[in-house]
Amino acid sequence: MDELPKTDGDKIAIIGLGYVGLPLAVEFGKYFATKGFDVNQNRISELMDGTDSTLEVSDEELAASAGLTFTTNPEDLADCTVFVVTVPTPIDQNNQPDLSPLKVASSTVGGVMKSGAVVVYESTVYPGTTEDTCVPILEQQSGLKYNVDFFVGYSPERINPGDQKHRLPDIVKVTSGSTPETAEIVDALYQTIIRAGTHKASSIRVAEAAKVIENTQRDLNIALINELAVIFARLGIDTVEVLEAAGTKWNFLPFRPGLVGGHCIGVDPYYLTHKALQVGYHPEVILAGRRLNDNMGVHIAGRVVKLMTQKRIHVVNSRVLVLGLTFKENCPDMRNTRVIDVVNELNAYHAQVDVFDPWVKSSDARENLGMETVDQLEEGVYDAIILAVAHDQFREMGIENIRRLGRDQHVLFDVKAVFERGLVDDRL
Repeated sequence: MDELPKTDGDKIAIIGLGYVGLPLAVEFGKYFATKGFDVNQNRISELMDGTDSTLEVSDEELAASAGLTFTTNPEDLADCTVFVVTVPTPIDQNNQPDLSPLKVASSTVGGVMKSGAVVVYESTVYPGTTEDTCVPILEQQSGLKYNVDFFVGYSPERINPGDQKHRLPDIVKVTSGSTPETAEIVDALYQTIIRAGTHKASSIRVAEAAKVIENTQRDLNIALINELAVIFARLGIDTVEVLEAAGTKWNFLPFRPGLVGGHCIGVDPYYLTHKALQVGYHPEVILAGRRLNDNMGVHIAGRVVKLMTQKRIHVVNSRVLVLGLTFKENCPDMRNTRVIDVVNELNAYHAQVDVFDPWVKSSDARENLGMETVDQLEEGVYDAIILAVAHDQFREMGIENIRRLGRDQHVLFDVKAVFERGLVDDRL
């Protein structure tokens, strides 16, 4: 059996340089010769120019990562001993796991890795994916034998886009390996860059399962609060006031209602339910939570239309402004944003909907979502305004400036409860 590589002197390849891969590459680049690989030439070009369009890493942090270089050529990775795969794992239009990016990445790594390599996966998957799906591809492409010539680890990502407080080095990292010795090596590797420490799981499958339930738990908790918001709306009770009152109890969990999007919470539960169905169990609670959260855009649009009708504002051909398009506040990430559900539902009522988001480039919205956004705000032209994302810019605008965007008679609906109840017409 080939001798396992030691962390000292390793050359590390990061496969995929998005919200997860780039911060990882920057941290590893402080201690190791690190090569960041991505198939997107535009992404590589901007990083080589010292800029990160996702805003997860500053120009200064990029420059300070002395060991980090970038490439789109897989052959440049041939001298690496450790490969870390951080590609997306989305779902398709039928809410089924789409493992194609993971398979392509595994094929790329398998084509260049040498005997003794360690391949670590960070992408969110269902239990068993790493060993049942990725390892056979690595073997086929490399001609090497698993746990004899190469070894595998799994260390799930925990990046929170736009969060400048909980950054990669300050979040405990779960680690695992295909053999006890590999687990030790993977754990030691991450301990180099993770100040918060690591948690070594007993197996890859345990680590995979731990990741997929993190966001499933959050999804279900938010689904409960969203269902309460639907109920309280019919009872004429303000949900936020109820939650604030209940929150005075020490063990009440501080979840808030809202649109559940992004690449994690709105996606990961489908990976777990997919695997559950494969082993003959039909999950009920998880899928119920998903249905609830996926329907919140329609619920919000319906409440806005009802408010407009109550004010005798004609919905057909009305002008509606949606403030915010990203899946969460203070970041440019539009992946799986559920704001688009609100827009689509209002379009079905034949309203004319404008979307404004200071964090989003019009070209990016067009390319990624196939929708147009406005770059400037007009005063006094909108029949309804929906504050969909709690960007700091909207808070700083203040209620008076936001109100000025509407006609004399208009509706203001606050999805994220940015403003006090008495200042808006309604909130979620």
